[in-house]
Amino acid sequence: MVEAPGTPNVPTTREIFFTFFRITMLAFGGAIAWVHRGLVVDRKWLTEREFAETLSLCQFLPGPNITNFAVVVGMRFRGVRGAVAALAALIVPPMFILIGIGVLYERIAHVAAVRGALNGLSAAAAGLFVVLLVNLLRSLARSRPAVNLPIAAASFAAVLSGVFSIPLALIALGPISIAVAWFRRR
Repeated sequence: MVEAPGTPNVPTTREIFFTFFRITMLAFGGAIAWVHRGLVVDRKWLTEREFAETLSLCQFLPGPNITNFAVVVGMRFRGVRGAVAALAALIVPPMFILIGIGVLYERIAHVAAVRGALNGLSAAAAGLFVVLLVNLLRSLARSRPAVNLPIAAASFAAVLSGVFSIPLALIALGPISIAVAWFRRR
């Protein structure tokens, strides 16, 4: 178990499980925003900077960001037991719910009202993502705006314009960002 820098208390395995269980049960379409709220705002297990750094790592790794985030946070505070607890809380409840909804959806997918409701949910999910983006940009602007914001803007522009896919942008700009941060600390 490794205590996080600046963190006054280390959560128990049970707290990790129930925090990620709560996140997974509330996170409809925007889990990372709920993770931010649960771990940074409500429980203060991570600082804004630690959250941004962890999210950056998790985006660079293969697999879903939220899954990676759960494993990293669980490992950080309680080792393998914490990682398993976070991952189980994140995956098992939605798996059973999704199987049930999948069976129901198969029977009602043709109904226009169902398609309209899913379209409305997409808008809500996009709104949650925008909130997360604003919070991350604030954190970047506070830490080293002259370095962080141009790299963030370049990444955004490269992916939005279609010049790079997200993985290619991470491969191309990630090392540049790391090198700049490394040289600035020297």
